[in-house]
Amino acid sequence: MGRRDEVVADAELAVLEALWKAGPLTVRQLANALYDPGSGAQCATVQKLLDRLEAKECIGCDRAVRPHLYRATIDREELIARRLRATADRLCGGSLVPLLTNLVRASYLNARERREVRALLDELDRKGKAKSSETERRGRA
Repeated sequence: MGRRDEVVADAELAVLEALWKAGPLTVRQLANALYDPGSGAQCATVQKLLDRLEAKECIGCDRAVRPHLYRATIDREELIARRLRATADRLCGGSLVPLLTNLVRASYLNARERREVRALLDELDRKGKAKSSETERRGRA
């Protein structure tokens, strides 16, 4: 069973970024992308990182071909969601509100970014209202 909730370390993130950028790669191709063209030790390091990422269900491996091809099974958005959830659990008792509030207050958001955040909140409100209306209609039926 995978460890989906484990945080991805920085070295593992570098592997994911290489896979997101280039698509499926072999261990050697990853080692060459991450380090100066590779020694055996670099390939061993990359293999260890791949093993960890596979256990965390962040990558998959096509073992039907030689050399094996590794591909990301998680996108950047899902990884961000995992990291934010883990941070909220660790620092905020599981609540995302203090985390989001601090992110918005501490960072300068330009006008476009503020519009995007407002639009997202408005969209979530509309979806929530539509869902509660649907639940009410079902309850009356």
